[in-house]
Amino acid sequence: MSHDRRPARDALGPSRRTVLRAGGAGFGLFLLGSVAGRPVAWEVPASAAIPGGTLDPASIPKYVTPLLVPPAMPRAGRVPLRGGQNADYYEISMRQLAQQMLPADLPPTTVWGYGAVSAAAPRGLLLHNAPSLTIEANAGRPVRVRWINDLVDANGHHLPHLLPVDPTLHWANPPGGAMGRDTRPTTFDAPPEPYTGPVPMVTHVHGAVGVGDESDGYAEAWYLPDADDVPAGYAETGTWYNFFAGKAKEGFDETWGRGYATFQYPNLDRASTNWYHDHTLGMTRLNVYAGPAGFYIIRGGPHGDNAVVDTRTGRRAVLPGPAPRENDAFPPNKTYYEIPLAIQDRSFNTDGSLFYPDTREFFDGLVAPYVPDGEFSPMWNPEFFGNTLIVNGNTWPFLEVERRRYRLRFLNGCQSRFLILDFGGIPGAEAWVVGNEGGFLDAPVDLAAAAGNRLLLGLAERADVILDLTGVPEGSYVLGNVGPDEPFGGGEPHEEDEGDFEPADPDTTGQVMQLRVVPARGPDPTTPPRYLGLPAAAPLPDADRTRGLALIEMMGVGVDAAGDMLDGPVEALLGTVGPSDAEGEVPAGVWVAREWMEPVSENPDVGAVEVWEFYNTTGDAHPMHVHEVAFEVLGREGLVLDELGEVASPATLDGHVTPPEPWETGVKDTVIAYPGQVTRVKMRFDRPGQYVWHCHIVEHEDNEMMRPFRVGPEQPGQPLPPAHGEH
Repeated sequence: MSHDRRPARDALGPSRRTVLRAGGAGFGLFLLGSVAGRPVAWEVPASAAIPGGTLDPASIPKYVTPLLVPPAMPRAGRVPLRGGQNADYYEISMRQLAQQMLPADLPPTTVWGYGAVSAAAPRGLLLHNAPSLTIEANAGRPVRVRWINDLVDANGHHLPHLLPVDPTLHWANPPGGAMGRDTRPTTFDAPPEPYTGPVPMVTHVHGAVGVGDESDGYAEAWYLPDADDVPAGYAETGTWYNFFAGKAKEGFDETWGRGYATFQYPNLDRASTNWYHDHTLGMTRLNVYAGPAGFYIIRGGPHGDNAVVDTRTGRRAVLPGPAPRENDAFPPNKTYYEIPLAIQDRSFNTDGSLFYPDTREFFDGLVAPYVPDGEFSPMWNPEFFGNTLIVNGNTWPFLEVERRRYRLRFLNGCQSRFLILDFGGIPGAEAWVVGNEGGFLDAPVDLAAAAGNRLLLGLAERADVILDLTGVPEGSYVLGNVGPDEPFGGGEPHEEDEGDFEPADPDTTGQVMQLRVVPARGPDPTTPPRYLGLPAAAPLPDADRTRGLALIEMMGVGVDAAGDMLDGPVEALLGTVGPSDAEGEVPAGVWVAREWMEPVSENPDVGAVEVWEFYNTTGDAHPMHVHEVAFEVLGREGLVLDELGEVASPATLDGHVTPPEPWETGVKDTVIAYPGQVTRVKMRFDRPGQYVWHCHIVEHEDNEMMRPFRVGPEQPGQPLPPAHGEH
């Protein structure tokens, strides 16, 4: 996040500098962020070693742990639905466990992970892990999951959080009771200690299309574990939990209970790579960092693998496989050629524990004034960059691969880090992107030709990649990362004295995993990716409405340990841009910052098609995610800058339009909004209810960079704290 002056949260428009640096004469093919055709990035000071815990990442042995290929989650059974259809049923809990994330000669790490608690088949794998087992779903066949908060010890007492919970944010706030939950507390006499009470959770399947709001993992629908020592007066559920429990009972005849909720997913998406993770208000960054996340893959349907053709023959193409299936042996007794890869950044202490900062001083040295004497939260960090990379739960693993084609489903599951995966260190390899969040692209994209053999992934973005190793010599090679160890604003990494930012530390975060290439064990029957004919997505009709939405940052002035004045981010915000603002009173191009608690300002009609324009007034790129829908990326347009290099107010378009990148075709659910630009997406809102849109830098999301939206009218009996009525 940019370190810059931000106006008060109720101001109309900017009064701080948004310095956008024009860097270099060239234009990165995959790194947009342009103003008048020039790449831009926020100026941040270059740093040496990435700070973190007491374990030096350089001391961690690399490529000694084999990659874990996540097994498939076992079903508990099937349940009949009204109308005669069946749903696949799962019972999944979140538990605390010790996991060997670091190499075997180092201590294990205490984490949280999801796992099945029951299985219909005798060989069903009841394994909790971080990341968790993959839910394998079928297009058009519903999945029902009982999500259980099992964060209790052997005696039934609640477990405290593994990480420091800042109670000064607008967060779940169980100690606030029924009247104070889901609020920003204001009753502190001194900067508080971290919250250590029972941990709330609520699970969101990221990418689920057409899901009911009761099953979407709404941030105020959290629930505590079924512990026997919840303190008296604590709220055990979030503001929306009971309302959604009533909808679940009415909609699919499920009764929720203490410590759990049951959600149902219609799987109306195209065949796609989704994922699930916690989404608790003001705690997502901490809950996800602790471990609970997993893949949710939808297969089949009219846009599934069977719809891909070999353009040479017109017959069905052959994609790399198999992937793990339910009830496969574990450890596996077969070779997988389709593998999901969750890349995350973490930091560790020498005892193996996860490190996450417990003071704002960690981010920028700011030590005061903290709440209640000032506006800075004492523990919240505006971003966090772990100094190790983990893939599928292990630091720097290796994978033995044959000289053949593999299908790799990448997920950027980091906290604040944009990844730029670099396949250039694998001689002779061909990397082709065939899909993104919403399924197959319109056509395969050769990364060598389109982007210098590199792949940019914003937070929560996914990429379905065919990696062709048939021409790679036998040996060991490293998949690299040249994304920055700092906030990303666009541009290209420094190379040969040119570029816009320093790439990741080549000795640590610049390395992702090792591929050990061995001879093929047999002929490769798969279709070369250049000959894949992919099922194109049907374009949406013309939009009924265009909404201007703002990405904003509020800054404040504090002091460092020496007493020197220091500007620093207070919170990240979203807002509206006139004249499409709900009141109709804001002049064109002027933005209004809005916090989570304020009334809904985005209220599409059921069935409406809308274009949302994300005006990025900050100095950083933000990965924007909209729940319940998938969208088309329409493109980006620059904003006029004033003489100080800031986005001019009122915001004015400069006419420099760039189309979507080739890997942004088809449909997506997360899009990178670059500084100094308007990013446009089009989507249809088919399911009525209450949902959210937000930045997926989770530190931003947890401190006001998330807003509710509602499709259709208010629902009878829905909660109406000061927040979420019609505006």
